[in-house]
Amino acid sequence: MDYRFVGSTGLEVSELCLGTWRFGDESDEQTSHRILDEFVAAGGTFIDTADVYGYNRSEEIIGTWLEGQSRDDLVVATKVYAEAGPGQLVQGAGRKHILTAVEASLRRLRTDYIDLYQVHVFDDVTPLEETLSTLDGLVKSGKVRFIGASNYTGWQLQKSIDLSRQHGWEPFVCLQPYYNLLGRDAEWELLPICRNEGAGLIAYSPLAGGWLSGKYRRDLGAAPAGTRGEVDGSWQRRDTDETWRVVDALLAVADEAGKAPGQVALRWLLQRPGVTAPIFGARTPEQLTDNLGATGWTLSDEQMDRLTQASDRPLPYPYETQALPQFQRRLRHPA
Repeated sequence: MDYRFVGSTGLEVSELCLGTWRFGDESDEQTSHRILDEFVAAGGTFIDTADVYGYNRSEEIIGTWLEGQSRDDLVVATKVYAEAGPGQLVQGAGRKHILTAVEASLRRLRTDYIDLYQVHVFDDVTPLEETLSTLDGLVKSGKVRFIGASNYTGWQLQKSIDLSRQHGWEPFVCLQPYYNLLGRDAEWELLPICRNEGAGLIAYSPLAGGWLSGKYRRDLGAAPAGTRGEVDGSWQRRDTDETWRVVDALLAVADEAGKAPGQVALRWLLQRPGVTAPIFGARTPEQLTDNLGATGWTLSDEQMDRLTQASDRPLPYPYETQALPQFQRRLRHPA
């Protein structure tokens, strides 16, 4: 497995990040520990969780596993914002909740520091200055090494970075957005901001909830029984020409490359500019092994172009206007 730095920081992580939202829910502790062991054995160092995953169980399971590991060799990321248990109120990103939540996460993870602490979603009630100054204090205290954000819009991310720069606070060093071949909205503003500001990008849902795994095909006519497409009704939402254009291209490239469709979808993200690491989930060790097959090889430029073109969508305003040829400026050099 290759390794990359998170944005312009010196924080080095594996090119794939193990997402653990299924730990404590669909994967019991023994299975989860086996998945973690095999991920590390394959060279993985980057593990992502959140206090809300499994209502604390994901952090607890990682914590019992961490006790037998070399802590300095791992990068553990978690998040703060939502309800941490059934029936509990969503507390957001205010100072009181962050300070309480970080102590609870440290206790569950059985560690004295968190490598990357992320705000799970933008808090439109709490002043940004309160959130950012509190996070800065956690870094200064040593309880947190780096901070990041997830599910922010472009202006929310840029304003957060600008405020931190203005006050001399620790900035967000990465963003965790939804990004895959079927969902490329992050390219409109979020990716450019991250590249411009030196922030990393760790993409979640790289397989679009299984839609890029190869289990859904145009000729099936309906979601296979028991799949997420049947259970959550996503077949009805996804059954469009746009979806099948992407899936058909993915299947064709996978066949050419001799790889599974999910491995190709992950590989496409790994080769996209500005992406630090896709976050993939694994319910079983077998799923882990399959996803790890995205490393150690590359898609050709022609294959990348085909996938990118198949998943392109018309730009909305004002991006469409700014992309018109008559508004493009090019540097002119004297002959």
